[in-house]
Amino acid sequence: MALNKIMDPKQAIKTPILFLIFSRPDTTQMVFQAIRKARPGRLFVAADGPRENRPEEAEKCQACRAIIDQVDWECEVRTLFRETNLGLKLAVSSAITWFFDQVEEGIILEDDCIPSQSFFCFCQELLEKYRDDERVMSICGNNFQDGRERGGGTYYYSRIPGIWGWATWRRAWKLFDPESKTFPQFKEQQQIKNIFQDKISQRFFISKIQDARNGGNTWGFPWVYAVLANNGLCVTPNVNLVSNCGCGPDAVHAIDPNSRFANIPAFEIDTIIHPLFPIPDKEADAYFIRSIASEQMEKKSFMLFIKSMIRSIIGDNNYEMLKKKIKFQRS
Repeated sequence: MALNKIMDPKQAIKTPILFLIFSRPDTTQMVFQAIRKARPGRLFVAADGPRENRPEEAEKCQACRAIIDQVDWECEVRTLFRETNLGLKLAVSSAITWFFDQVEEGIILEDDCIPSQSFFCFCQELLEKYRDDERVMSICGNNFQDGRERGGGTYYYSRIPGIWGWATWRRAWKLFDPESKTFPQFKEQQQIKNIFQDKISQRFFISKIQDARNGGNTWGFPWVYAVLANNGLCVTPNVNLVSNCGCGPDAVHAIDPNSRFANIPAFEIDTIIHPLFPIPDKEADAYFIRSIASEQMEKKSFMLFIKSMIRSIIGDNNYEMLKKKIKFQRS
């Protein structure tokens, strides 16, 4: 295994950073503080506009944008501030495209993903190392292995791109298709079996990618599909480098503050040991998917229990009337 001393975290980061913000000033400020310590030479900031049905959101969006005025180091700042709301899927994916229209490679952080300082160095070094290796499509900051070390390196290879703090290249993002147009053929040919051997992983990804194609408000699974469909590899650290502090009711997807994936501590590293073999760790990927599936099943079982309790208290007819009323209000 090759061993490299990681760059001094006190040095300014040369790699461009895309900071995705919206309407949460508290978490935005925390992530900004981490970026400020890294002192990148180029900072791109993209913000979606407030939603029309939430009048209080305009003020919060403006407060987030004002945080960028705190840049007090030598830095080129470019902004993409939307006046109207595009929604999570289009706002994020179009912002990343805007970013890579201007840079060849870069780091991407959302407004609730607090990185360690090592994360910036980790991404910068590995973006350079794998710049021309088209097998590698993503450098990830997350580790959800609950302390299990995979291989003997500082990182291992995965099929699954983590998106709570990550980095990639223009060459890889060009393969992103928000509609995942080739998915029907991918599904028909059962290509998922050539990627994951366990049925839980197969069913999980087929279901999630199909949901995204059916109109789900997510850019993440179309990106996952782009990696899977192109047989890509994702560099994943053996310790967690980014902590998600935004799980809760204000989030779009990660709404459970008690999720096992919320607020995992972010660690520092001082050395990068490169694995010898660019082979994805199947057990690590299976462990991660089992963890997600287990948490979702626990939530589903709990919700079924709550629904059954409500039905028993108010009766079947009233329960069905309540469901129709809720559905009408949402529409």
